Order: sequence, then C-alpha cells, then structure tokens
Amino acid sequence: MDTVQILHTSGIFLLALVIGGMFFFAAIMTPLVFTKLPPETSGPFIRTAFPVYSQAMAGMTLAAAFCLWNHPEALQLVGVFVLFLWAWLWLTPRINRYRDEQLQGDAKAGKTFNLLHRLSVGINLAQMLIVGWVLIRMVTPVG
Repeated sequence: MDTVQILHTSGIFLLALVIGGMFFFAAIMTPLVFTKLPPETSGPFIRTAFPVYSQAMAGMTLAAAFCLWNHPEALQLVGVFVLFLWAWLWLTPRINRYRDEQLQGDAKAGKTFNLLHRLSVGINLAQMLIVGWVLIRMVTPVG
C-alpha cells in the first residue's frame, strides 16, 4: 500500500469516526443527559461536554481533509471544520448567555436562545450531511 492509499484509508476512517461521533452526541448522549439527569446537572454537563465534542470533531474533520487533500471534497471538509470552530467559539457562548438570561426570566432572551439553538442544530445536521456525503464519495468507485 502506498502513501496515497494509506492517507485515503485514514481519511475514510476519520470520516467514519466523525459521523459516528456526531450521531452519538446528537441522538444518544444529549437526549440521555436531558432525560436522566436533573436540570441543575444536565445543563452544566452539556456545557462542559460540548466544547470537548466540538474540538474532537473539528480536529478529526481537519485531519480527514488533510488525508484527502487530493480530492475536491477535502474543501467541503474544511468548511465543516470552520463551522465547528465558529459554533464552538462564537455561537455556543451566545447560546449559553441567552439561556442564562432566559433562566433569569428574560423572555426576549428566551426567544433569541431558541433561535440560536435551532441554528446550532441546523448547522450540526448540515455538517453531518456533508461528512456523510463525502464519506460516500470516498468509498464509492468512480466510473
């Protein structure tokens, strides 16, 4: 196996980890946390877990993009990486701030929180779709 094949296989493996991790966090971990833990524990736990999730997914996505550098789909993975960074560093702090204000009784902050949270979920879903599409493209023979 030559270096390009090793990189290609590594990129596929990383993409599988990313999509699996994203699915696990969105469909299993988060619902379990909010249904099984009391609110005073679940919120702070997710706030602690989300940056770790974002950093891990961003790192693996960027690594996959580097491994697949010779494919045009690598650029889409860079876009997914940028969205992870933006959501982690810009969007999430605002979501947290508006949620805190909502919990203190600010109804307007509650509306902003809901909007930003839906945006976050939409971005995460779009990222999953892009990563899934790139994964399919990488494992499907051209021809």
